[in-house]
Amino acid sequence: MADIVTNFDLTDEQQMIRETVREFSRDVIAPGAAEADETCTFNMPAWEGMRELGLPGLPFDEEWGGAGLDNLSYILAVEEIARVCASTSLAYAAHVSLGTWPIHAFGSQALKERWLPGLVSGEFMGAYGLTEPGAGSDSGATATTAVKDGDEYLVNGAKCFITNGSYSRSFVITAQTDKSKGPKGIVAMVIDREQPGFTIEKGEEKLGMRGSDWVNLVFQDCKVPADSVLGPAGEGFVTFMKTLDGGRISIGSLALGIAQGALDQALAYAGERKQFGKPLARHQAVAFKLADMETEIHAARHLVYHAARLKDAGRPYGHEAAIAKYYASEVCMRATYEAIQVYGGNGYSREYPVERMYRDAKLCTIGEGTSEVQKLIISRNLLKALG
Repeated sequence: MADIVTNFDLTDEQQMIRETVREFSRDVIAPGAAEADETCTFNMPAWEGMRELGLPGLPFDEEWGGAGLDNLSYILAVEEIARVCASTSLAYAAHVSLGTWPIHAFGSQALKERWLPGLVSGEFMGAYGLTEPGAGSDSGATATTAVKDGDEYLVNGAKCFITNGSYSRSFVITAQTDKSKGPKGIVAMVIDREQPGFTIEKGEEKLGMRGSDWVNLVFQDCKVPADSVLGPAGEGFVTFMKTLDGGRISIGSLALGIAQGALDQALAYAGERKQFGKPLARHQAVAFKLADMETEIHAARHLVYHAARLKDAGRPYGHEAAIAKYYASEVCMRATYEAIQVYGGNGYSREYPVERMYRDAKLCTIGEGTSEVQKLIISRNLLKALG
């Protein structure tokens, strides 16, 4: 199906990246996707293959061992991986957008030298700790504290739903230094896995993305060097909000890939499965479902690529990222739902991949801000024009 999709003005290099990752995903990642979901195990051999292709370093400077390519090239990789295994794509997206990018964008030279070579090469994974038991959509309600003590911070609190935590060596987290200052009292900092007072606990069982690791983080008088803080003092909230803006583009691409994968599967099945004497695809009721899926996915692709291009151009992109993430994730839910309808009873069976895709899709409407949060962001930006 995807062979008829236009190139959306991709450069020759971007098209090559897309084709390379597509082939790798089909040949290396796809065969292990069902097992990773069934066993709730991250596909580490796939990650090693991604390392060999240089995917963890696609959008980062050559100075740190990266490929020095644009954000859109990275987004294309997220999309292609998600077409066959959303869990692997989520792990990749979280590593690049949340675990590595904020250090690259806001870290001191010393922090970059310490962490970026390993992160960019994929030698180890990175994670991002924002969500807490009492602070999810309300990011400013961070309860984890960081009390300054000489040249260190004493960190106490907990984080939950942390992707890649079992495999990460570095964790970018947020903490409150002064509650009276509200968001301006929040800092973002990098914590070493081996830091005393820092423990990692197994996360709860998940509905979908079961092949992507997630954990809970606990800090008990964890001493963190003061020079581990990202960005200027008082700008921690701004730092992680900018990180989320970029992360929303990657989640939009993740959703886009799942949706395209569901359409790929539904189209193939509808072309082979016969009912009432002819292939399902020749029945108008099914053909129209496929047409709706194709139309919405096409529209979502425009939105996601546009947001990525704005980021690459150094232009404001937060509004467009929220639109892309919101629309693509909702399209993903509809596309996977319709794919199961095309399969009928078989779609409800775990024997077929559309059942897994349907479960995986739901996270896209929650992670990096729920659909409701995206609508809040979009509407606030609209209302600014009213003064």
